[in-house]
Amino acid sequence: MIDPLILTRMTPRLERWLQQADELAARFAERAPEHDREASFPFENFADLREAGFHRLVVPEEYGGWGATMPEAIMVVERLARGDGATALVFDMHVQVIGSLSESRPWPEEKFAAFCRQVVEGGGLINSCATEPELGSPSRGGLPATRAQRVNGGWEIDGRKTFSSGSVVLTHVLVPAVLDGEAEGSVGVFLVAMDRPGVRIEETWDVMGMRTTASHDLYLEGVRVSADDLVLHRDPGAPDPGRTSGGAWFGMTVSGVYLGVAEAARDAAIKFAQERKPTALKGEAIATLEPIQRLIGSLEAELLTARSLLYTIAETWTNCPEQRPALMANIGLCKVIATTHAVKATDLAMRVVGGQSMSRALPLERFFRDVRAGLFHPPTEDVAHAGIGKKLLGV
Repeated sequence: MIDPLILTRMTPRLERWLQQADELAARFAERAPEHDREASFPFENFADLREAGFHRLVVPEEYGGWGATMPEAIMVVERLARGDGATALVFDMHVQVIGSLSESRPWPEEKFAAFCRQVVEGGGLINSCATEPELGSPSRGGLPATRAQRVNGGWEIDGRKTFSSGSVVLTHVLVPAVLDGEAEGSVGVFLVAMDRPGVRIEETWDVMGMRTTASHDLYLEGVRVSADDLVLHRDPGAPDPGRTSGGAWFGMTVSGVYLGVAEAARDAAIKFAQERKPTALKGEAIATLEPIQRLIGSLEAELLTARSLLYTIAETWTNCPEQRPALMANIGLCKVIATTHAVKATDLAMRVVGGQSMSRALPLERFFRDVRAGLFHPPTEDVAHAGIGKKLLGV
């Protein structure tokens, strides 16, 4: 299908990455049904991603990475999600963390450079594990229950994190914790290797959609880290130097994941409509029927609208850095539009197929379940709409 949103910005390197992503997505799609049924983690998908070099995607070129921009990263995860949304979502956690760090550089540069080399040379994967049972999403404010106290030569961390996507395949996690002994409300972010003694995963992930992301609970029980592993120290009331880039990279790239799932649903519906030839149509496919054509057109309108907004804002973010602070409300809206339109598009795809769409013999019921997870990533619809309202009202 011709896609002007990509053709207008195609470069040789992007064309190469998208071709690789399409090849990987085809493999992921073959494995996805079994992993979904068993709620098993697709380790082989991540071996394929590493072999293809995609762990380097957004690592800066000066540290041996590929240096992908935000629009390029979105396009890659979007293509991967057409094969398996859960794999793309876990991979995107790695992408958004390193992408935002590469842009904002909130860590000491020597520490960031050393970590990038670990990723490039060792195939490292990272996620930021900030959500907690009592705290909920840190996007709502509040202090973590996880705490760190000084010990000889470093820190000792105790706490529990939830929604730790990719937990069984990650090499590192970023862990926010309140710093005991510092000014009240001081928060530090620690870079913790997953093979540290005291790091434990409890397999709690048993959900309707995105069943294979291994978003289990992560426990840190007396985990010792060095002083250098405190990569960010924020005093009470002080701004988070990485918050703007972090929110933007998360919201924009995760939007690509859910649009990719919806695009897979669209493609499955089109294939079904072209191949389904009921006897009443005397050899003609249901694709010849105007109601089916209308449904497919409505479905594509949802996707084109969301993708147009997403890539317009992504290009502006990348090419006009001076506008970034003013774009944050728009980015929240992008995420909400992308995920709600992806849900509606997937629902329309099921209407094209009819009752057979509920059968596990077809992938549509999995797409239907997976795409709904996007509604619960921050910002939620109420927060995003309020953000736009505040911007317009000047309050």
